Amino acid sequence: MDNDELNPAELLAQGLAALSDLLGSEWFVAPRPDSESRSGVDVIVELRAEGDSSYTQLLVDIRRSVTPRMVEEVLLPKLDLIRQVNRYTNLMIITPWLARKTQHMLRELGISYLDMTGNVSLRVSRPAIVVYTEGATRAPRSVAHEPSRTTLAGPKASRLVRLLADVRPPFRAVELADASGLSLAYVSRLLDTLEDQLLIRRDGRVIYAVDWMNLLRARAKQDNLLRNHSYQGMVAPNGIPAVLNEISSLPAKALDGIAITGSWAAHRVAPLSAGGQLILHIAKWLSVDDLADDLGLLPVRENADVLFLPARDQVVFDGTKRFGGVQHVALSQLVLDCLAGPGRMPAEGEAVLEYMLTHEDEWRAFSVLTQQKHRSH
Repeated sequence: MDNDELNPAELLAQGLAALSDLLGSEWFVAPRPDSESRSGVDVIVELRAEGDSSYTQLLVDIRRSVTPRMVEEVLLPKLDLIRQVNRYTNLMIITPWLARKTQHMLRELGISYLDMTGNVSLRVSRPAIVVYTEGATRAPRSVAHEPSRTTLAGPKASRLVRLLADVRPPFRAVELADASGLSLAYVSRLLDTLEDQLLIRRDGRVIYAVDWMNLLRARAKQDNLLRNHSYQGMVAPNGIPAVLNEISSLPAKALDGIAITGSWAAHRVAPLSAGGQLILHIAKWLSVDDLADDLGLLPVRENADVLFLPARDQVVFDGTKRFGGVQHVALSQLVLDCLAGPGRMPAEGEAVLEYMLTHEDEWRAFSVLTQQKHRSH
């Protein structure tokens, strides 16, 4: 039976068995016989060391899943109530799996947790107990593929993420659907997911805040720039500066279908280091072979210094700007590409994020309509 299919009683039994193994045979770990609530999800568990009269008790909250929003809106109020009633009772969550962000929130609040993959945190002052172990960083297959949950994976998610990052709130789901060309049903489902992760905040139907930095990070984690995308490697016999010069000399229509991303684009705002591969998003209507000939490039299987990435979605060209006669992707697209890229690119992506944070007035639109007017295509 998969861990996510366990009922609350089975989750409790397996969780306490795992905790008992971690503490060792000298510890007594058991629920109080009279402690189970009518809901079957809150249980008082005693922890006592052999030969020691002191003990502590945990209010164990058993959950099918735990999101950052649940931590903020449900578990934190419960913790505050527990501390008002009995400061020696600690709150512990047992669940099939916890994401890293949720674990961090729980630790910051002083809430213990244990999941079925080995992520455990328990800190008690009396008797002194400190347990911390790390388990799975990704959701088990059965948890990750809940049919009712819309995720940040795929090109459609990129479109909505770009819009949420590039435009200042407030706005509504219907405005985002109209501006992105996505269905209102899809946008609404993904917004529900983002709200659960505290990446957006809503008041009724109005989105009034977007955590755009962590939103971009969360989307990038769902992608791999080279593994999940087809690309063609090239070598530039005359060097990359010569390639850039050739690109700027192309006809206007061809120029519109090329956008620089990756290290060479990141250098413009966050020059961590020089060099790196020149990565180009290429519109679907451009011939890669003809473009390579025009730029004097030779196809290679290894050690490429230029990469052609055929664009999976036109969104990669939204918000492009020209520098030196060549289009560069918008900063939000640059971050998505760098964080999902190989080598030093994730570090460059973080540096671009820091630049964006201190120059928000330069790149973030004040309304969805303003953003639409400034699109390149």
